[in-house]
Amino acid sequence: MTVTAPIDLLNVYAEGQTRLRGLLTGLTDEALRAPSALPGWTRGHVLTHMEGVGLALARQARYALRGRTVEVYDGGRASRDAAIEAGHRRSVEVLTAALSAALDETEASWAAVGPEDWGRPVSYRDGVLLDAGLAWWRELEIHSTDALLGRSTTDWSPEFCAHLVDYLGRRVPAGLHVTLTATDGPATWTWGSGTPLHVEGATTDLAAWLAGRHPVGALTGDPLPPLGNWP
Repeated sequence: MTVTAPIDLLNVYAEGQTRLRGLLTGLTDEALRAPSALPGWTRGHVLTHMEGVGLALARQARYALRGRTVEVYDGGRASRDAAIEAGHRRSVEVLTAALSAALDETEASWAAVGPEDWGRPVSYRDGVLLDAGLAWWRELEIHSTDALLGRSTTDWSPEFCAHLVDYLGRRVPAGLHVTLTATDGPATWTWGSGTPLHVEGATTDLAAWLAGRHPVGALTGDPLPPLGNWP
């Protein structure tokens, strides 16, 4: 199977991981315990999750390159949740060192992936390596904003926003003919059939809405429909 990445993922990983390392500079224990953008989660929860999911998806790459598949998290979702609950209480020195080590591993794991490897099977969503690779892109970019360390959804690139809209459009309920129009560019997305729903706004705000984050600017189309589960 030949699968092509829609963007140079290794390059966007490098940019995103370097950016995340910079956001950690000067972080204190007090700031780590402060709320994040995610209800019920502190910054410590978000950063601990990034550590865990980064390692989990990097492991998908390591095993795929050996021609093998492996569970995303040892012990499944329960193990993932327990690790976040235990890990967010660490001191800032311990947590940031662990996250930095996890980023070292993600960098090494994904750097070994060649253009011909994206179609290798993985256990993540019973898909291929590209699925896991795109998941890491989403986790890295979205949670870097959720941590409220100075980066916001308005900083998301046009390429990332386009990916989010394409991937998350299925969250809009069935029975709607959806048209999303970017007011800051030529992009328009249309899908579905039924009752018309036309939403306009900045590209970053359209993507933020579908990702379940608060758009910075206004979106037309109120009342916007409730979104379904994350795919």
